[in-house]
Parts: sequence; structure tokens; C-alpha cells
Amino acid sequence: MQTVYLETSFISYLTARPSRTIIGAAHQEITRNWWSRKRTAFELRISELVIRECAAGDPEAA
Repeated sequence: MQTVYLETSFISYLTARPSRTIIGAAHQEITRNWWSRKRTAFELRISELVIRECAAGDPEAA
């Protein structure tokens, strides 16, 4: 099985409130589609840096 390393922007697109811009909304939709259709085909990994970056975000939004 191939390994995929997820970066912070991926997690952000996956979990963010709906974007008001067309490009942001498209990135969110592409990310959600990949997550629902492809994630089981890969071994997913994130780094400690990604965890720290995510933790530094708005806890209420999370």
C-alpha cells in the first residue's frame, strides 16, 4: 500500500466551513471527494508539524 503524507492545507479544506470563494469551494469539494473515495487506498500519515499547525488554529472552529 502506498503512503500519502497529508499537509495542513488538506486538513483545512476537509474540515473548514464552506468557502465563500469559488476556488476555495472547489478545493474543499475536491478534498472531500478524495477523502470519501480514495483514502482507504492509501496509508495516511501526518507530521508532528501538521499536528502543531492544526492545534494553533481556532479551537472553536475546530
